[in-house]
Amino acid sequence: MTKPTNRVLILGSAPSAVAAKQWVRDPFTHIVAINNAWRIRPDWDILIHPEDFPAENHPDSIGPQQRVVTAQEYVPAQNEFGGFVYAGGTMAFTAGYWALSALNPAVLAFFGCDMIYPRNGKTHFYGIGSADPLRADISLRSLEAKSARLALFGAAQGCRVVRLSRGKSRLLFPSVALDDLGAQDLPDTDAMTGVLQVEDELGYLVPSGRYWEAEDRFDVAKLDEVDRQWMAAYRPFVLQHKAREMAVNQTANFTQAQTMAI
Repeated sequence: MTKPTNRVLILGSAPSAVAAKQWVRDPFTHIVAINNAWRIRPDWDILIHPEDFPAENHPDSIGPQQRVVTAQEYVPAQNEFGGFVYAGGTMAFTAGYWALSALNPAVLAFFGCDMIYPRNGKTHFYGIGSADPLRADISLRSLEAKSARLALFGAAQGCRVVRLSRGKSRLLFPSVALDDLGAQDLPDTDAMTGVLQVEDELGYLVPSGRYWEAEDRFDVAKLDEVDRQWMAAYRPFVLQHKAREMAVNQTANFTQAQTMAI
């Protein structure tokens, strides 16, 4: 595989996602819009959506540089990385794995995909929607673990997986600024080998992608253990990033205090 150079924005539908409307295009080579997120800005490159995405929510027209990715493409891509049961059957993760397969990214930057839903008011930028990642689903028992897995698969092919949001998130990716996309270190991927061996021995790949039709094959306790192993594999990187972030904040606060004292 050639050295990755593409910088991909994965754009979701959280209320905060509308901020991306004002962003300059330059930091990104590709914008991948999930479901309704194509409405946020007209210069998206790829729209990715599930089979049940309502026809009335599709764009009226597709530009010459735009295309739509459906299950026909993303299911085989997801299978390259072990399948939906291990990766997490919601479109944010599916979009991430598809991008790793198809776009050879150096950076995957998520925005509007934090999977935090307010109890009151808008759940999505367009109003009230269903919280797909929070549904009862055997592949979504730990969103944090699924994000750790995606980040490590990205690192294994030289891709930094980050988020462009601040505050709470179910995604464990480091939070970065728009002008700082490629500055993060890559997490160590040595621990992936053991977890992937466990996944392979369980054999929970469903080639059709319709894993819910084979749910009686899956042992929940064993899947929870796989999730714990992915969390453990990614935890050193999370702790390292938090320590670095705290050090930067302390330095900034100290400098501000010095400035105020002058």
